[in-house]
Amino acid sequence: MCKSKKSTDVIEPKSPRSSRHQRTSKSFATASSSHPDPSSSVDFASYNVTTTDTKSSTKNSSKSSASSRASLASFKESLPDNPLIYEFSEIRSATNGFISKPFSSSSSATSWRCLIRGKDVIVFQRKLLRPIELPELKHQLSVICRSHHNNLVKLLGASISGNYIYLVYEFIAGASLAECLRNPRNPNFTVLSTWISRMQIAADLAHGLDYIHHCSGLDMKFIHNHIKSSSIVITDETLTPKICHFGAAELSGELAMVGEEEEGDELEITTYRQPKRSNSKKMKLEGTRGYIAPEMMANGTMSQKIDVYAFGVVILELISGNEVLKYTFEEGNHGGYVRVSVIETARKAVESGVGGVRTWVDRRLKDSFPMEVAEKMVVVGLECVEEDPDKRPDIGRVAVKISKLFLESRRWAESIGKPVDMSASFAPR
Repeated sequence: MCKSKKSTDVIEPKSPRSSRHQRTSKSFATASSSHPDPSSSVDFASYNVTTTDTKSSTKNSSKSSASSRASLASFKESLPDNPLIYEFSEIRSATNGFISKPFSSSSSATSWRCLIRGKDVIVFQRKLLRPIELPELKHQLSVICRSHHNNLVKLLGASISGNYIYLVYEFIAGASLAECLRNPRNPNFTVLSTWISRMQIAADLAHGLDYIHHCSGLDMKFIHNHIKSSSIVITDETLTPKICHFGAAELSGELAMVGEEEEGDELEITTYRQPKRSNSKKMKLEGTRGYIAPEMMANGTMSQKIDVYAFGVVILELISGNEVLKYTFEEGNHGGYVRVSVIETARKAVESGVGGVRTWVDRRLKDSFPMEVAEKMVVVGLECVEEDPDKRPDIGRVAVKISKLFLESRRWAESIGKPVDMSASFAPR
């Protein structure tokens, strides 16, 4: 939960270069769920801070003072970082004038891995689709940067220059979910080789997206708009999934944040004016083919249900190991390539009856999974990709369903003596 100014300004950091306590995934999750209510005030009396000169203190008071300092330090570390408005000169210097080799590049964004203020970060350059003034930028960052969840990559701050916004995220060591499922160098290998590992990822992602939709802002309704397997990082050691690009849609102007006072969740997509030949407006869709919801393709209507649709596609990817869209050569009267969708193949597997889902699930799992749970998971994924957005479930309900299926999977694994704790290495093979 985000902190209000009242609770975060109690203790100021000594300098912007001071490093934060690096939490493990477990402790980080605990911290994110145990933040005090933003409206509550801090009672310093509970920390027993001592100002007595150490030379005249007794042993008991020394112990009390040491304990108090430790408690105060622990409290300071639990506070979220203040959101940063970076100077553009910092961004330019860190990226070597933007001539450093990009960490990744796409039609909508380019990123660089670099060091800024002593932190290992990823800088994303995105086109601004609408003007944003400094007060509005500070307000949005105050919400987004103070959102903490173990399954989100943290946004540290931003900078604006010209028609571009530069978003600074923490660097997470690992590989994308797409790379974990489909290694081009070795298609027969996957680091996600157990059913339990995939169910854990599905459950974590559902809870992370639920946090984005319902918990990250006190009076905001967020839409991620970039849910896809290539925008999810799987950490090196614990296989913890982390959703990237949280806040990018709001800050770059792809959509507007909706206040609770507005009716419904629907938003109109941002439009831009073509610079050449005419003054007509053209719809600019930010998304990846295969993950874009039908209503968004049809008329640009946006709501949190577009994230549910994309999440359903990711679930079907996770179970099958297949690409969202691929083209296969089909011999016949006319021959040629035919487009195959993971949604279509999943529906056919369910409709084919007994054994259909078993043959559709990723063969690299070697039939080592609870059949009933797998069938239910495919149904959950298909419910999320319903054509009619009103028929798609809320992500909170999806998270509950997947959590129950994960527990069923753990009981299945324990009953047959399968290990339920995972560790992995992404080192070259």
